[in-house]
Amino acid sequence: MAAAEALFRLMPEKDVVSWNSVVSGFLQNGDSWKAVGVFMEMRGAGVALDYTTLAIVSKVCSCLEDLNLGIQIHGLAVRLGVHENVVAASALINMYAKCEKLDRSLQLFAEMPERNWVSWSAVIAGCVQNNQLIEGLEIYREMLRAGCGVSQSTYASVFRSCAGLSALGIGTQLHGHTLKSDFGADIVVATATLDMYARCDNMEHARKLFNSMRDRSLQSYNAIIVGYARSGQGFEALHLFRNLQKSGQGFDEISLSGALSACAIIKGLFEGLQIHSLAIKSTLNNNICVANALLDMYGKCRALSEACCVFEEMTIRDAVSWNAIIAAHEQNDNVEETLMLFASMLRSKMEPDEFTYGSVLKACAGNQALSCGMEIHNRVIKSGMGLNWFVGSALVDMYSKCGMIEVAEKIHFRTEEQTMVSWNAIISGFVMQKQSEDAQRYFSWMLEIGVEPDSFTYATVLDTCANLATVGLGKQIHAQILKLELQADAYICSTLVDMYSKCGNLKDSQLMFEKAPKRDFVTWNAMICGYAHHGLGDDALKVFERMQLENVKPNHATIVSVLRACAHMGLAEEGLRYFHSMQPAYGLDPHLEHYSCMVDILGRSGQVDDALKLIYDMPFEADAVIWRSLLSACCDHGNVEIAEVAANSLLQLEPEDSSAYILLSNIYANAGLWNEVSEMRKVMKSNKLRKEPGCSWIEVKDEVHTFLVGERAHPKSREIYRKLDLLINEMKGSGYVPVANFLLDEEAEENQSEEELRMNV
Repeated sequence: MAAAEALFRLMPEKDVVSWNSVVSGFLQNGDSWKAVGVFMEMRGAGVALDYTTLAIVSKVCSCLEDLNLGIQIHGLAVRLGVHENVVAASALINMYAKCEKLDRSLQLFAEMPERNWVSWSAVIAGCVQNNQLIEGLEIYREMLRAGCGVSQSTYASVFRSCAGLSALGIGTQLHGHTLKSDFGADIVVATATLDMYARCDNMEHARKLFNSMRDRSLQSYNAIIVGYARSGQGFEALHLFRNLQKSGQGFDEISLSGALSACAIIKGLFEGLQIHSLAIKSTLNNNICVANALLDMYGKCRALSEACCVFEEMTIRDAVSWNAIIAAHEQNDNVEETLMLFASMLRSKMEPDEFTYGSVLKACAGNQALSCGMEIHNRVIKSGMGLNWFVGSALVDMYSKCGMIEVAEKIHFRTEEQTMVSWNAIISGFVMQKQSEDAQRYFSWMLEIGVEPDSFTYATVLDTCANLATVGLGKQIHAQILKLELQADAYICSTLVDMYSKCGNLKDSQLMFEKAPKRDFVTWNAMICGYAHHGLGDDALKVFERMQLENVKPNHATIVSVLRACAHMGLAEEGLRYFHSMQPAYGLDPHLEHYSCMVDILGRSGQVDDALKLIYDMPFEADAVIWRSLLSACCDHGNVEIAEVAANSLLQLEPEDSSAYILLSNIYANAGLWNEVSEMRKVMKSNKLRKEPGCSWIEVKDEVHTFLVGERAHPKSREIYRKLDLLINEMKGSGYVPVANFLLDEEAEENQSEEELRMNV
């Protein structure tokens, strides 16, 4: 271009054609401001402008997206009387569309006395660029009715409309139209068609079209690579990226971004590092799109330090960059750093969007940081996103996980759209708060108003069936899962195994486990846990050995189930062996729950002293569960000294726990320490503590019947107690004698052993 300009300067006479050529040359070489400068020189030289000049300068304004300059050019065109020229008017239509003034483009198009394929194509492209996709398709239909021929650029625009609307049917019809119009072999049209199929999630048609293309451009490869990455087929996307490299066409930022997204999907850190090296060699690593894709890939591959390095090296950061690094920390459970980065983003004057709020609210939910979540909620309201469905779903999830179900419900019904994520968040929130009946009520409500549950919903409701032992509802949901062909989902299959086991139907649990098409560690854990809960410790350990033979790596939950199986069987030595092999054999550091299981194992086997030593030696502060387990073991084995230690520690954590007093009192009673028993009774009375009544329930003909100790509210209580009296008489005849442990209830003080027997039954 420098040589062309030098030659232009040497010309003794310059006409409008030579001036237009230089302006157009600078435009085509990407130097738009230089083109504006030459145009101003042209005006100063008094050269008469023609419609070509105004068309070229209008394109310059489009590239610069300079509306003010464009309006001046439009005014100049009107003054010179060339604004109705089809070439100049088409360029002005394109300029207004690029400057996001589509209404002016449409007005100018409507006023044109003459239209050709260029003007039609310009206004259709303008609609697509301004996200008026349906209007773009309607104008395309008008164009066909007007009998105007369709161009390459027109097809590209209407295929983009179909892709944006996920209008596969219309897109397929347009594909047929391109074949009839002899545009099927055109590489630009074929690439646009391919991209449409990919964006409409029809990768089968996209791949067929890609394979049938005689010539493939870089853009064709990009469309298919990004399509596979978007549809979650990371390995296929990487395979095509390798083919692109072999084709010798090179790659650009879109190719690299698609390949990095594929690495994120398959959690392929090694492949991601290789592509990062390619980006560095090509200097595309400085491109903001590639850098953002690298952040996302490293975050999802749990390579947080690499993600931080990429972020620190970025000279330009947009909202996507901040969102990616915030999401990376949230995905890696780094809650404090997530919130610190959010604060840094605000300090950088970058305005958060719905994805930013989604990540930080998820971090608050995971850490149950309610106060922080409420502060972010306040900022969401101020930003005007309070009714946004995406942010609303994140808020519902945060409040649900923080135990604020009522607030979650209010937000759920205030949002613009009640999404499946929002419904699931409330239902799972009820489950987390041990309100399974409310979760089932919400599930029924959701069905009544016509909301279609997804696999997560079914799995969550199956959890409630397991918690309540409502096997009838569980079977109904299982039938619906089979009807919808969701049984192949590993998460649902695992939940079915767990549900049938907890409902006492171990045979169906085994059947679901054996029929599972794919077993992940959750499925194995559910079966091991099921056997352990049913006291079949030997079977549980056999399944664990089988799990290892099939090269499924156990996790922390697996070891908990194995240790519980050992506890049920009284296998103290085996339990210790599994516990001590966690780190060397499986790379798992013992958590508090594992220590709790070991205390239970040692306590059941009578090694109460060793259990106490383990509590003192473990790297965590013992919780109430551990001390209660030790206290219960002391009750079984009559160890008064350690029982007092356990009871005191338990009461420091939970001062109003009546079970600690009752267990310790039973230990004193068994040891004949009646003064201490009396003292316990006085302490409980002074603190107004009462033993919580036992509760049980049974489902009969889709109706749940609940029973409390000594209550007579059930409509058939007379018949029940008559049957109970018969059973008690038979038990007494068989020599059954009730155990007279310490009881809190005043009825027990009257020493009515028969009533006590009835309550125990």
